[in-house]
Parts: sequence; C-alpha cells; structure tokens
Amino acid sequence: MAKEKTVYTCSECGGISPKWLGKCPHCNAWNTLEETRAEPSGSGKNRLQAMARGLNAAQAVTTLSEIEAAEVARTPTGLEELDRVLGGGIVAGGVVLIGGDPGIGKSTLLLQTVDALSHQMKVLYVTGEESGAQVALRARRLGLDGSKVRVQAEIQLENIIATLEAEKPAFCVIDSIQTLFSDQLSSAPGSVAQVRECAAHLTRVAKASGCTVVLVGHVTKEGAIAGPRVLEHIVDTVLYFEGDTHSSFRLIRAIKNRFGAVNEIGVFAMTDKGLKGVSNPSAIFLSTHSEPVPGSCVLVTLEGTRPMLVEIQALVDAGGPSPRRLSVGLERDRLAMLLAVLHRHAGVACGDQDVFVNAVGGVRISEPAADLAVLLAIQSSLRGKPLPKGFIAFGEVGLAGEVRPAPRGQERLKEAAKLGFTVAVVPKANAPKKPIDGLTIHPVERVDEAMDLVRGAV
Repeated sequence: MAKEKTVYTCSECGGISPKWLGKCPHCNAWNTLEETRAEPSGSGKNRLQAMARGLNAAQAVTTLSEIEAAEVARTPTGLEELDRVLGGGIVAGGVVLIGGDPGIGKSTLLLQTVDALSHQMKVLYVTGEESGAQVALRARRLGLDGSKVRVQAEIQLENIIATLEAEKPAFCVIDSIQTLFSDQLSSAPGSVAQVRECAAHLTRVAKASGCTVVLVGHVTKEGAIAGPRVLEHIVDTVLYFEGDTHSSFRLIRAIKNRFGAVNEIGVFAMTDKGLKGVSNPSAIFLSTHSEPVPGSCVLVTLEGTRPMLVEIQALVDAGGPSPRRLSVGLERDRLAMLLAVLHRHAGVACGDQDVFVNAVGGVRISEPAADLAVLLAIQSSLRGKPLPKGFIAFGEVGLAGEVRPAPRGQERLKEAAKLGFTVAVVPKANAPKKPIDGLTIHPVERVDEAMDLVRGAV
C-alpha cells in the first residue's frame, strides 16, 4: 500500500512547503508550518469551473464614473448595539465574521438576532457544534419564541449550500466555520484549506443569492481568529467579542467593515435572558466614588463614532531596586514613554517608584488622547491629592512635552457636559470658540502647564 504523502501548510497564510521549515517561505512567519495530508494530484481539478462561469468573468470593462451605485439598504436587527457596530444594520449579500473566546456569548447573541429578524424575513441557523435540541434548550432558556427560526445541524458544506438553495433565507448564521468541511478536500475540518475553502464558497453563495451570512470563528490563545488570515480578507465585516467571562459586560468591536465605520463598539450586559444593550456605557467605566480619590482621572475617549467617559486609575508606590511599570487596558510601552516625559518636562520623578495604571471596567484604550489623563492620574497618586470633583482631561502628549489636539474634541466636551462634569483640561487646539454651559475649560499647550494648573486647583 502506497504511503500517504504529507505536506506542511502555514497556519497564517495557507502556503504549502514540501518539508518542515522554521520560517514560512511565503509570509516569513515563524513556527507556523503544520503537517497535513497532501491532496491527490487530480482531485477536484475542475471543481472551480462552475463557479467561474457563475461569476461571469467575461464581463465588459466599464468606466468607474459610468457605474450606477446607490446607498446599500440596511435592515435593523432589533439589537441597537449590534446595529451600531454593523453601521446601521445588516446588508443583503454581506458576510460577517464574528470571533471571541469560548463562552463569551457569540451563539447567544446570534440566536437572539436570528429570532428578532425571523419576524421580518426568512432566517436559517446552521449549527455544527451543537445539536438542534441544544439550540432549542438555549432558546427556551432565553425566553425566545423561535416559531419562525429554521435550524439545521450540519457540518458538510455541500449539504448546507443545498439547504440555502432550497430554503432561500435572507439571513443565515453558520456556527462555526471551523466545524465545516467540503467533500472536495480530504483534510480534516478546521484545517487551513477547509476553513479557507468553506468561507470562500459561502461568500460566493451570499453574493449570488443576496443572503446575509454570519460566520462564527474560533480564536487562538493570542485572541486572533483561528485559521488563515485570508479569512478576514474574504468577508465584508469582522467583529471581535471582548470581555471577561467573570464580568457581566461584553464589548463587540468592529475591526473591518466595508459598510460602516471601524473601531465602533457595542456594549452589552449578560443577563439570565441573554445579552441586553447598554445605552449609556459611560456609567460602566466610571467608578462610584462618593468623593474624589487620589490617582483617579476621567478621560473622554472616542470609540468609533461614540464618545465615552472612562476612569483612569493610577497607583504610585515605593519600589525596590527595579521598580515595576504595569498597565491594564493601555499600552505598557507608552506608559514608560509618558513617565520619561513627565520627568523631563514637568519635573515629576517616578524613577524609584512602582507605577500601576488601569482603565476601569476592562475597556482597552488604544488612542493617544489618553496620555494627558494618565499623567494627571499619576501625579495625583504621587502627591496623594485627588483631582477636583467633576474633572476630565484628554490630549496626546509628545516627547517634547507638547500637548497635541485630539480628534473631534467638541463632541468629547459636549458628552462630558451632558453627564455633569464641570472642569476640563484640554489641548489648546481643542478649546471651543463658544463656551459650553456648565463646563469650565482650561486649554494647555505643554504638559508642565497642565501639572501647574492642577497643583493650583487642589
């Protein structure tokens, strides 16, 4: 009996190598080649011809300005926070990929979405990880009607496509893409070739039929969606489910969206009846101190189109011979840079101190507009004096000690005033031309000005 031939496939790009190498020769990623069974030379060589004919590859070349294009129609899902992340609702023929840690609530959210949409369109829920009975038990536990939700427990791609052609749903959930396999390939479900092939087939079916398809994706231990990175390029929208399984709050973040803004987030609270949207997420990320405490500063951050207030907490304590720098929710390297700027340009030395910085509520802040709030919280903790009540700050701090403006500063200030904050330290370029009722604004150009201003206020 002939020995089965094996090849080594890169888990990042899907490239194939005849032997194992430490570095992938296609994408230069390290330690990503995995042993898989080689496909027979003649297997499925004509399997893409039908698709090529269906795509009408011989279409005439057209001038861009002559192509008629209209705004895409959106259908609200019934979950406002999900609609916000998607850009207003689902788009016919769109393909959405949603990933997150196990148990974070992906299947729960999508089952709620399918049930809400079933009252206005035909829907299909395809489960490859659970039986139909398990899906029904979850629906009853969540108090969902489910009378118009069609369910199929299947993992073979060809059967799923046949069901899509027979049922003709307008919205379909595939839970999950890593469980599917195609008869055209001999590799196991979840392999790079199977994930890429199944996702490409379903995407073509969605575009041809106008059915919106949502693919659930597993994630690796690093938090990225498992499978080849080309999976994220194939789909129209990529959503990541974030949050601690020990907390009741979940965040959905848009990483890619061809029909809306990226970095938009939706906030949900996990209840015994499923995920409920949080209309005022600032309340989650603000502590409930009765009086101001040292080391706390409120930041107005921008997530997509939504300004949110987040409390930044800092703790400065006497360190040993090698003081530690630890940040949760913010970049650690940026914290080290800000401490150097604070020492050089504001005369505040923390070289022999342990510095811990945390963003309350488990939110992750990546924008540089958090710099000024971080420095003010560190100085407040070091001096042991709280910032004034109703105080907010935002602004990027440069290595020369300058305070740079943050985008859409007016919206940030209006959001803070709406929530009852009264004092703001902002970059001079963000100072509004017209005063904002109830908000005293102190514009600053350099970080030492901000420190002197706060010292004089407390």
